[in-house]
Amino acid sequence: MTTITIHQPNYMPWSGFFHKWLISDAFVILDTVQYHKNEWQNRNQIKTSQGAQWITVPVTYRFPQLIHDVGIAQGNWAKKQISSIEQAYAKAPYFEQVWQPIKTILQAKHQNLSTLNIALIVALGQQLGCTAPLHIASNLPIENTDPTTRLIDICTHLQGTAYLSGAEGRSYLQKDAFAKANLDLYFQNVQPPTYPQLHGDFIPYLSVLDLLFNMGHEAQVIVRNMGDKIS
Repeated sequence: MTTITIHQPNYMPWSGFFHKWLISDAFVILDTVQYHKNEWQNRNQIKTSQGAQWITVPVTYRFPQLIHDVGIAQGNWAKKQISSIEQAYAKAPYFEQVWQPIKTILQAKHQNLSTLNIALIVALGQQLGCTAPLHIASNLPIENTDPTTRLIDICTHLQGTAYLSGAEGRSYLQKDAFAKANLDLYFQNVQPPTYPQLHGDFIPYLSVLDLLFNMGHEAQVIVRNMGDKIS
C-alpha cells in the first residue's frame, strides 16, 4: 500500500500535521486552494510566561487568492517574532539544538507566504525524522478544483493506493468516489501529546516548536506515536 497525505501549508504547524507525514509514503503541500484569513496558514501559537501567544505573519491578501499567490507584508514582523520566541524558550533544554535553522529561515527576506511556510515545514520535518517525499501541489499537473476529485487526481498522479485524510475529512469527502478510483480511504486519529513544558500548566495544540524545544530528538518518537489511521 502506498499512502498519500495532503495538507495546506500551515505556519509552524502543530505536531499532528507532522504525524500525517510520518505515517505516510508521500506528503503533498496543497497550496492551490483558496487562502482563508484568520486560520492556520499565517499564524500559530507558542507558549510564554503569560500563556499561549499568537505568532503571525502579516500578509497582502486579496480575495479570492490561492495560498501560493499570497504575499508577505513589509515590516519588521520577523525580528519581533524571533525576539518573542527567544524570550519564551531560551531556557528550554533543547533550544540551541533546534532553533538556529528555524531562525535562519525567519531572517531570510521571503516575499511569498507559501514559500516561507514550506521552508519551515521542511526544516521542522527534518528535525522530526520525516523522510517521505514532499511534493508541492502547484508543481503537479492537477487542474480539477472539486475538493474530492482534486485529492483523488493527486493520489493517482503519484501512484498512490490509499489516501490519509485529517479527521475533519469525514464531513466533506465523497467516500464512494475514492472507492471508484480504487483508493483506500483512511482518517487520522490522534490525541495531542503531553510532555514537560516551560511556564506552568500544560497547553496542547501549540506549534511543534514547543515540543521540539522541550523534548529534542525524543519529539520524533512522541509525534509518531500520538495516533494512527482508521478507515
